[in-house]
Amino acid sequence: MKARLDAIDWKILRELQADGRITNVALAGKVGISAPPCLRRVRALEEAGIIQGYRALIDEKAVGFAVTAFAMVGLASQSESGLAGFEAKVRSWTIVRECHMLSGDVDFLLKCVAPDIESFQTFVIDELTRLPDVESVRTSLVIRRIKNEPAVPVA
Repeated sequence: MKARLDAIDWKILRELQADGRITNVALAGKVGISAPPCLRRVRALEEAGIIQGYRALIDEKAVGFAVTAFAMVGLASQSESGLAGFEAKVRSWTIVRECHMLSGDVDFLLKCVAPDIESFQTFVIDELTRLPDVESVRTSLVIRRIKNEPAVPVA
């Protein structure tokens, strides 16, 4: 369900996505209101779950993760217990940065980062393919990232 946001809320979201470290005073100035109501609005957006958190965007290669890869996983069964077990295991793997359940031929798409190709291969062979409900795994290495826009397109 789409949240009911007014024009000021949308401006706040746009500005915070552009710079999550902006001060409340600077944010208030950019969106055209005073600081106290701006802070109340930001807190309301956080409490409503619209703003889920704040984080730094880090260049993975600069900190030693040279390989980005995707693993497309098919499960033998989509039973609730099988799905829950797989999802819990995925949450425990630090190499997996994103996991999406899909419709169609693939059940899950995992975005992984690893220091090198050997580390990624070891993960696929020793961890991923050994799970009892995993029926198939196809992998693709990222050659070049064309676009990385983690923000929502707020107009």
